[in-house]
Amino acid sequence: MNTQAENRLIADWLALAHPLPDRARREWADSHVALIPLGRRFDAIRVPAERIHAAVGSNEQEVVAAALTDWLQGPVVRDLRSSHGPYYVLVAPSAEWNGDEERLSAGAYLGVPRVGHIAYLMTWVVAPQRPGNLCATTRLRALLTLADAAPLRTVAP
Repeated sequence: MNTQAENRLIADWLALAHPLPDRARREWADSHVALIPLGRRFDAIRVPAERIHAAVGSNEQEVVAAALTDWLQGPVVRDLRSSHGPYYVLVAPSAEWNGDEERLSAGAYLGVPRVGHIAYLMTWVVAPQRPGNLCATTRLRALLTLADAAPLRTVAP
């Protein structure tokens, strides 16, 4: 768990992805989620919930969070507007990606939750541990091979 000082440093790093960092800070203060443009400090790979749940063998929040922390070692955001909301794996803009999952970059925005706080539309499944902490696409590819190998099954919402 990060301290308040560490959370501030991470939030500052995330806010600097926005051309108007104070706007991101205001959005976090007002709604706990800021719309951050992608392609500058980080990109996001949108992974359907079903793929993540198949890869880790569960849809329980704690199990998924622990597995993603171990596998990806970087930040992951989840859209909570539905039980099937996708996961967004944050990666470097320069990272190579040739998977089937959509990569969001320049021209796209992501709702980024305020670090260290609960948000109800978007949440950190795995919060950044330090400024610049991002996931490696090779680790994401390895995780998703588990989803490809998993037997077809339905995971209850």
